[in-house]
Amino acid sequence: MAAMRWQRCVMMGLGAVVALQMGGIAPAHARHHHHRHEERDETQGTQGGYEGGSSRPQPIASPVPAACDDGKFLADLQAAEASSSEAHPDRVEHVCGQVIAVSASKRTRSGLHGYFYVDVGHGVSIRIVSDLDRMSAPTWPWVAKGDKADVLGRYYYDNARSQGIDWTHHGTGKSWPVEGYVSVNGTRYQ
Repeated sequence: MAAMRWQRCVMMGLGAVVALQMGGIAPAHARHHHHRHEERDETQGTQGGYEGGSSRPQPIASPVPAACDDGKFLADLQAAEASSSEAHPDRVEHVCGQVIAVSASKRTRSGLHGYFYVDVGHGVSIRIVSDLDRMSAPTWPWVAKGDKADVLGRYYYDNARSQGIDWTHHGTGKSWPVEGYVSVNGTRYQ
């Protein structure tokens, strides 16, 4: 029993060290657990619900912001965090800022993904999820710490520790009608 407690403390300590090494990302935004979007193929998503049988609000996909609007994103984030409801609708977001950390690519059930964090101001960073199997881009990583990024995609909020912007590639699906992209230092990847 004591050995298990010690092991948990070591793992939690390692998590804190990793978060600090990632450039001071706020812990709520640095941690990630598999979110519902990685658990199913994005092109085969279900309309109006997701795995587990509970209903999900319809995504809010319009209007599509023509330019970066970090203020809108911060307001949507604040609304999601203030809501006592378990179900948060996905929203279209167009954010921009400096890349503060890049993670290794990872294969999930829905394919190969690359991850990086963008500082959107006011001490907030957001995780960007890029579906590398669907994007026309060079081998990962094609983004580095310090780069300027402009991202259009789907903001998901499962909880404070599982949120980000995905669907940053070209194409749409049953569960999401907006094509996304990532622009790094002026070079656009879809």
